Amino acid sequence: MPDQNSPALSFVIPLYNSAETLPPLVELIESLHVEGGHELVLVNDGSSDRTAEVCRNLVSVARIPITFIDHSRNYGEHNAVLTGWRHARGAYVVNIDDDGQNPPDEAVRLFRHAREHDLDVVYGCYDVKQHSAWRNAGSWMTNRVTDFALDKPAGLYLSSFRCVSAFVARQVVANSGPFPYIDGLLLQVTQRVGSLLVRHDERQSGASGYTIRRLGRLWLSTFINFSVFPLRIATVLGIIMAFVGFVALGVVIYSWFHDRGPQFGWGTLMAALLTFSGVQLIILGLCGEYIGRMFITINQRPQAVIREVVRNSNR
Repeated sequence: MPDQNSPALSFVIPLYNSAETLPPLVELIESLHVEGGHELVLVNDGSSDRTAEVCRNLVSVARIPITFIDHSRNYGEHNAVLTGWRHARGAYVVNIDDDGQNPPDEAVRLFRHAREHDLDVVYGCYDVKQHSAWRNAGSWMTNRVTDFALDKPAGLYLSSFRCVSAFVARQVVANSGPFPYIDGLLLQVTQRVGSLLVRHDERQSGASGYTIRRLGRLWLSTFINFSVFPLRIATVLGIIMAFVGFVALGVVIYSWFHDRGPQFGWGTLMAALLTFSGVQLIILGLCGEYIGRMFITINQRPQAVIREVVRNSNR
């Protein structure tokens, strides 16, 4: 975190199989002019390719201060970003993707916007996103989920391309839970949040490491780690189902007294049984997810384990 000799801006890049895309991205960052100077923090999150080797080579020839941190295994993007924030020294920290789709010059615009408007967090938002249709749909769904689960300004677009102040970064990295969701942590710390329209470039090479499974885990972290909204939904569903059951019971009693109703009710009975059983299993699954995450947290599952930290002589 910043001191008198700290740079104005830290670039934090979580890496996963980034051997091809990283060198040109680092070259662009090195060529930037940032008032007060800038540094680069690279976090290798269990890549299976030559990413670690490429990072060590970049550290040895970099023209700006650079830190390379190697995770012992893959922990996820948000865990890797928090590791990077812990090692960042800048007055502001911007994190960008490793695929070149977040232009470094736009990151500097986020930094300047945050500084000029005294904001703790500035999110980059896009007119057009250069992602696949399913990935864009997943991002849209994530933002709709956070509208319900998080206390965020209406219409604010949450993206992984964000600039935060060192003050906020310090508060957020105090969280040591194994299932961090950075945007939820940020919104718990500050209300000085803004956004800025930025460019989104084509991916330089390779394919995205984000899968439907990873997006699903992100939605769960959004809901379960920062909200009791799912439990409230379960309660409302239980009340509705109980009400429907009592009404159905009244109809059955009425029909019995008046000698009415169908002679055969197997289909109706099975449909009702499947509906009620499905709702019960959903509710039990939600409760189990809460309890399971509490169990893992209590057992102190690490947020990340660092194998190695390498710095160049420019620090």
